[in-house]
Amino acid sequence: MIDADEEVGGEGKGYRPKSLMLSSLSGCTGLDVQSLLKKMRAEVAAFDIEVEANLTDEHPKYYDKVHVTYNFYDKEFKKDKIEKAVNLSVERYCGVMEMFRQFCKLTTEIKYHEQ
Repeated sequence: MIDADEEVGGEGKGYRPKSLMLSSLSGCTGLDVQSLLKKMRAEVAAFDIEVEANLTDEHPKYYDKVHVTYNFYDKEFKKDKIEKAVNLSVERYCGVMEMFRQFCKLTTEIKYHEQ
């Protein structure tokens, strides 16, 4: 369900359209990375993606800066393959990432968390 804040006439019961854009970004690249890691036999115990975005102050408001952090969790990592999978998604496969590049400064980083 998509909805708006109560202060602008919505009921606050659903996702906001701009938030869905960020979800689409993380979902697109996340599916790429998961698939690539499986093919490379470099799967990890878990991974998640955090997306931070800066919304402009003036209308129409849009994201002018977006930072994507890939968090990988495991005891051991095949870092070369993980980095290759992320880079392939960022630079080649994720169409949503390419769309974001058209209107904002997009940065990425990889973090490893030993469990």
